[in-house]
Parts: sequence; structure tokens; C-alpha cells
Amino acid sequence: MTAYAELACASNFSFLQGASHAEELVSQAKHLGLAALAVTDRNTFSGVVRAHGAAQEMGLRFVVGVRLIVAEEMAMFAYPTDRRAYGRLCRLLSLGQQRAEKGQCLITLQDVYDHAEGSIFALPHAHVGQLAEIKSHLKAPLYLALSHRFDGRDKTRLSDAAAQARRINVPLLAINDVLYHHLARRPLQDVLTCIREKTTINEAGFRLQANAERHLKTPDEMARLFRDYPEAIANTVKIAEACTFSLNELKYEYPDEPIPAGSTPQSHLEHLAWEGAKERYPKGVPAKVKANIAKELLLIEKLNYAPYFLTVHDIVRFARSLDPPILCQGRGSAANSTVCYCIGITAVDPNQIELLFERFISEERKEPPDIDVDFEHERREEVIQYLYRRYGRDRAGLAATVITYRGRSALRDVGKVMGLSEDVTGALAGSVWGMMPENRNGEMQEKRLREIGLDPDDPLLSRTLEL
Repeated sequence: MTAYAELACASNFSFLQGASHAEELVSQAKHLGLAALAVTDRNTFSGVVRAHGAAQEMGLRFVVGVRLIVAEEMAMFAYPTDRRAYGRLCRLLSLGQQRAEKGQCLITLQDVYDHAEGSIFALPHAHVGQLAEIKSHLKAPLYLALSHRFDGRDKTRLSDAAAQARRINVPLLAINDVLYHHLARRPLQDVLTCIREKTTINEAGFRLQANAERHLKTPDEMARLFRDYPEAIANTVKIAEACTFSLNELKYEYPDEPIPAGSTPQSHLEHLAWEGAKERYPKGVPAKVKANIAKELLLIEKLNYAPYFLTVHDIVRFARSLDPPILCQGRGSAANSTVCYCIGITAVDPNQIELLFERFISEERKEPPDIDVDFEHERREEVIQYLYRRYGRDRAGLAATVITYRGRSALRDVGKVMGLSEDVTGALAGSVWGMMPENRNGEMQEKRLREIGLDPDDPLLSRTLEL
């Protein structure tokens, strides 16, 4: 069987464009026998995390990638070959997002050139006119990505593009520019397009994909489609093998906290813990507390978590140093730590309770503990601004969450796209608990639909619920 790696896949993290979860793409790629898979979402690495985890479980080679949408109205695929290249692309995306409105990303070709070292790039053949200019400025490997549109003009279009690439010695790359893992997902992709374009399925027209071909295909099928360009197929595996970067290489990198001259983060933390213990127990530190401090410090040193504790300690110290001080207190599993109590992060006396320190830090878990600190709501912004001043706005940020569709909002949007009236979509959304897949028992759903005055035999209604 031909070896082929699909290096252009949009997951549902390309919001309202990709119609499959990253895990579905990985599972299908493994099932089809692909040599490797890359997830390349629009101006984000968000989808690669779940894809990486799924690929590890299934034993599929995974390539980290991104589809860069640049201000010059064109797209480029980028694949970091190592950890440093991944960092550069992350900085590129951060730069673009800081320039733009929320949810947008503004990147120029010059930005790409400035962050290109260590990555491999592929330019979709739709932009072949800019290939020579990009090649002259991009100090990194560049390919021309060929894909079929299945519109009857592919042979001429691909031949012309390939000829231009060969004239300037740019190698070819075969992609299917995937939007969903299986052709059965095409109707959902149409719905997503309609939601994005704010139209209905009956009025979308040419805004929809012309066919259902943008799904993962077998290596043999891709080899057949690109039989005139066998090197384009071979190059997919070549790129996959060159991209040795894995998300496993990433680890927590703590900031360098200010510590006294001649001290290390660990020795400074130990000093703070023992001095704090004396303040907490002015009549003498109980033997139980001493034993707990020694035990915890030993594990903290082994796992190199001292800088993390110092970071949290510094934030709490700042809050309490103001006049008047900002009310704050650590909570959650951190209350099981004697060290956290002694350095002032938590307020629960460990001498008064039975600690479950393993709930807080576990060597087997191989990840830092959560230290949750609550700050009084009215003055939380003061703490946030301190963090920006302390670490720099380019090195500090609020944790991001990904908004996902819930049952009610999904029913409303899909119903609108399918042409259902507001009365019908409102009735469906109000009964969402009975319409979701986990509750979708045929008889139960039919009964529920009749109860709210809808006809369960209506094909349009059935199709809407299925989507």
C-alpha cells in the first residue's frame, strides 16, 4: 500500500468550518492506514492537544501544524520541526491575536518570514501566483500544496500550478484539505457554513462546498488522484518524518522569582517555610508539623516545584502588602499542604486536621498541583495588573476557555439554518433535555415531540434533530 500522510485537516477548533472532532480525525486516519496526520486549524494550535492525545493512544504518528491566514488574503500551512520552531509559531500567533479584535488574528507575510526558522511551510496552489515572491523571502523549506476541487478542471489547474513550482524548484505536496473525517459528516459541514454565513440551507447556494470530497481518504485513493505527481505523495511522508516535535516535549517553565543572593528557589522556599512555621506557632512548632514540612519539602525538591510555590507566595504577598490589604485565601486541595499554610497561602491549620497531602501533590501524577487563591472580587483587577507589571504583558495572560455548543443553542442555530420557524425552534430548545443523543430513545423522543405539539414524522424536523 502507498504511504501517505494527510497534512491539512481542520478540526472543529476551526470554528464553524471543521465538522469533526480532532479525535475523530485521528481515529479515521488510523482506520484508513495513513502514515501520519496533521491537524491544521485556522490561526490556532487548539486542536492539536486532543489530536496528540488520541494519536498516542492509537499509535498514529501525529504532526503538529497550523493554517496561517495572513493579511494578504492568503493561507499557508506551517509545521514546526522542533521545540524552538513551535515556540516561534506560538509567538507569531500571539502577536497576531494581540493586534486584532477578540477572536481575530492579524498576521502579515513579513511576520511569517520573521518567525519561519525551523518550520516547514506549504502554500495552497490557489496562491501559486505569489509562490516565487514567498520563496525569495522565506528562509525555510517551502512546498506547493496541490488539492483537487473535483470540478472537471483539476487536470489543467494542477498541471499549470505544478509547472510554475518546478520552474523555481519548489517541491509539490499532496493534500485533500480535509474538513471532516467521513463523508457522512458533509451535511453538518453545510450547516456550519450556513451558521457562519448567517443564511439558511435553502439560500446558501455556492457558499456551500460543491461536493462531499473533503474527507480523509485512503493512501491508495490519494495515490490514484495524484498519479501524475507521485513525488507529491512521497513528500507527505517526508515532511511527517522531518517534523520530530511532539507536545510531550512541553513542560512547565516557571519564571525566575527574585531570591536572595546565594540562595536557590528550593533553599529560599525552605527558609520561608521554616520561618513561617515559627510565626504560625509562636509557642513552638509541633512535631507533627515539622515532620509534614520536611516530608513536603523533600517531594517539592524532587519534583522541582519550588519556583511554582514562590510565584504563588509572591502574588499573595503583594495582595497583603497593600494598604488596605486585598483579602485573599488559598483553598481546595492546597489546604492539605503544611508548606502552603506556613508561607501564608492557606489559612487551615494542618495541626488541627488529618492531611491528605497526596491529594495536593503526587509524584505519580507528573503535573504540578493546583493552588487556588481567591481574591476579593472588587480588587481582583489590582492583582491582575500586578501580574502584568511583574512578568510583562507578553508573558502573562488569563486562562482561556473554549466555548462549545450546548443543546439549546445548537437546536436554535440548526433549526434556523434548516428553515424551521422561531416557534418550532423555541419549542425544541425548551425541551432540549429530551432531544439530546444521550436521551434519544425513539419512543421517548416521539412522545415528547407530540407533547409540545410537533409531528415526529416530519422529515425536516427529524433531520434537524439528527444534525
